[in-house]
Amino acid sequence: MAQPIISLQEVTKYYHMGDAVVKAVDGINVDIENGDFVAIMGPSGSGKSTAMNLVGSLDLATHGKILLNGINIEKFGESELAQLRGRKIGFIFQSFNLIPNLTARENIMLPMLFQDISLEERKTRSLELLKLVELQDRMDHYPNQLSGGQQQRVAIARALANDPEIILADEPTGNLDTKTGENVMNLLTNLNKRGKTIILITHAPDVAMNHARKIYWLKDGKVEKVTVKKGNSWATIK
Repeated sequence: MAQPIISLQEVTKYYHMGDAVVKAVDGINVDIENGDFVAIMGPSGSGKSTAMNLVGSLDLATHGKILLNGINIEKFGESELAQLRGRKIGFIFQSFNLIPNLTARENIMLPMLFQDISLEERKTRSLELLKLVELQDRMDHYPNQLSGGQQQRVAIARALANDPEIILADEPTGNLDTKTGENVMNLLTNLNKRGKTIILITHAPDVAMNHARKIYWLKDGKVEKVTVKKGNSWATIK
C-alpha cells in the first residue's frame, strides 16, 4: 500500500486554561491518501477546527506524530514549515481571507511571491487560474466588488497558485447560498478529478456525503467513526 500523503498517528492537542486541561483533539488517527477526497466532519466543539490546523501543519501536536509525505513535521522549524506548507498545501477559508486592497489577480499572485516565482510567471499563472475559475473578466476587481461566490472562487484560485498537492478547504460553503455553495463544491470535485488531494472540513453531512469519498466523524476530540463511499452507498470501516 502506498504511503499516505498525510498521516496523524495518535495525535492529541491539549490546551491549559487555568487548572483545567482542554482536550481539543484526543488521540486521533487520520490517513489521507494521495488523490483522495476526505472530509473531517463534526458539530461545533467536536475538534474539527483543531484537527484542520494539525492536518494542515498550521499547528503541532501535544503528543503523537504528524507525517507529511512520511516526514515528521515536528523536525521542522517554523520557517521551514511555512515553506513546506506554501509548496504542498493550498488553504481555502470560510471567510475567504482575501486582501481587500489587492485585486483578484494580485490576491492570486501573492502566494507565488513568497516562493520566489518571477513576476512574468506570476502574471501568466494567475491569468490561467482566473480562467480555470471563470473569473478572468473580474481580474482587476477588488474583493468588495465581487459577490461571495466570486470571492470564494478567487480564494480557490489563490490556493492553487503554487500548484500544491493538497487543497485544505475549511467550511468553504459556510458563507454562501445553497446554489453558489454547490458550484464551489463542484469546482473542488473537478480539481480532485485532476489529481488534487482534497481535505474538506465541514459540519454539514450533506456537503461531505455528496462529494467526499471518505469521512472522519469527530465528536469530543475523538474519531467517532470512519465511513467510506462504495458505489452509491456508505460503509463504516471503524
